[in-house]
Amino acid sequence: MLLTVERRPAATVSKPAFSVILPLAAEELVPEALIALLPPDMEVFLARGGSRADSLNAGAAVATGDHLWFVHADTQLTPGAITALRAAAAQAPEALLFFDVGFDGPAIMGLNGAGVRLRSHLLRLPFGDQALCLDADLFHRLGGYPAVPRGEDHLLVWRAHRAGVPVRPVGARVTTSSRRYARRGWARTTATHLVLTVRQALPEFIAYLRGR
Repeated sequence: MLLTVERRPAATVSKPAFSVILPLAAEELVPEALIALLPPDMEVFLARGGSRADSLNAGAAVATGDHLWFVHADTQLTPGAITALRAAAAQAPEALLFFDVGFDGPAIMGLNGAGVRLRSHLLRLPFGDQALCLDADLFHRLGGYPAVPRGEDHLLVWRAHRAGVPVRPVGARVTTSSRRYARRGWARTTATHLVLTVRQALPEFIAYLRGR
């Protein structure tokens, strides 16, 4: 499928502070409910086709906002999320920002939410479902998302660490879908994610230590 980017311009400003980039799979529906929650001074890009990294980079390439906010289509914004993001971006304009994340679905998903919080706050390794946001110029200086089949968000965060970019929490939470866990099984999916994360993180961590 060809890579396409649809722009929905900000309604109230010509130069938005935030460009919201939503990567979509080939047949994925446009998340109109999510878009409706975004304020009119943010522009939105719907990027579809290629890998997720391709879509994210394509949206970033044509965005005009000062900050790029990468949001998955199944993300649900909590009250106060946007206000917290604006405040965090103003306080730390050169940081890579991330949200805490909760999962819908059964109570056992609370364990995954706790694990995500530990990984992102203690190790400073947030993933893409945590609605990453960073200054547009900084994103391009980091080289954008690496063109890999999976884990592009993880690798972008490592690029930030190696460049000395602070990785900071917004101080608010978003919710994401647990449908992958329901479809593939909680234990199997959790274990798979853990193995892939460690496998990808190890060489990045070694490179980070060598560069210090």
